[in-house]
Amino acid sequence: MVELMADVSVRPARPEDADELGRIQVVTWRTAYASLLPAAVLDGLADDVAAAAWREAIGAPPTPRHRVLVALEQDWRVGFAAVAPADDLEPDDPEPEATAAVGPILVEPRWGRRGHGSRLLAAVVDHAREDGLRRAVMWIPEGDSASREFLLSAGWAPDGLARALDTGAGELREVRLHVLLD
Repeated sequence: MVELMADVSVRPARPEDADELGRIQVVTWRTAYASLLPAAVLDGLADDVAAAAWREAIGAPPTPRHRVLVALEQDWRVGFAAVAPADDLEPDDPEPEATAAVGPILVEPRWGRRGHGSRLLAAVVDHAREDGLRRAVMWIPEGDSASREFLLSAGWAPDGLARALDTGAGELREVRLHVLLD
């Protein structure tokens, strides 16, 4: 019996990944958020605009603790995640100097259910720990049950905070989840 192992990994993003990350973001949002975001917002997404933002995040991060990671299956880029020191905390958040902001964690739908999201989350947590961060937070759309269940299964929990974002074509409510990294 021959056992086949999937060739999967996570690595730091490179500038040449930006176009593919932009495409993955747009495809994933249009699929996963079709019932959460107004159609006008989804229709207005553009691969090149998203790619430009990722190119900047990869090529000129504000600090060495700002990271973008890429999930691979063989030679295919299938998803990505970002992590950085949190900069939008509440005044009563514990240990603001030791809190990471995670997001997004996106896996293109056709590559889903293969462990890429779990590998990305584990890599994000490993990098945050290496950077001396002890807590992580992540904002997700309130109606995104897939992301919520994924994070809950990994030990994250809602911290009671919520916010409303103006999309220009309606409101998107988000909830924040958190986890201790020790």
